[in-house]
Amino acid sequence: MKTPRKHQFAKQLRQDMSPPEVRLWLRLRSRAEGNLSFRRQHPIGLYVLDFYCAAARLAIEVDGIEHTFDARRVRDVHRDEWLLEQGIHTHRIPAFEIMADADEAADGVHRLALERAAKT
Repeated sequence: MKTPRKHQFAKQLRQDMSPPEVRLWLRLRSRAEGNLSFRRQHPIGLYVLDFYCAAARLAIEVDGIEHTFDARRVRDVHRDEWLLEQGIHTHRIPAFEIMADADEAADGVHRLALERAAKT
């Protein structure tokens, strides 16, 4: 459900993206092969996804250090399960991997999206 409040929150998140999110976004938005497009900070249900490819029903989440804490991991599992119930697969990428090689991370995301889009 997209509410005005959730939409405003997503808009704020787009303005406050983390450095790894920015690096990945700059690469994802320039890859048009296979007619795939990615949205950033996309609201869906109770959540705002870091990136979303509708054609592949694929959520991309950039996980910083806070995602290693137990409480956050539990929330992430519940979120991923809910998304899967909606038919959306979640792919998580540690932020340090994007900072180390953003091109490789984006290429991997794009390959996964192409594979998933071909199956849907």
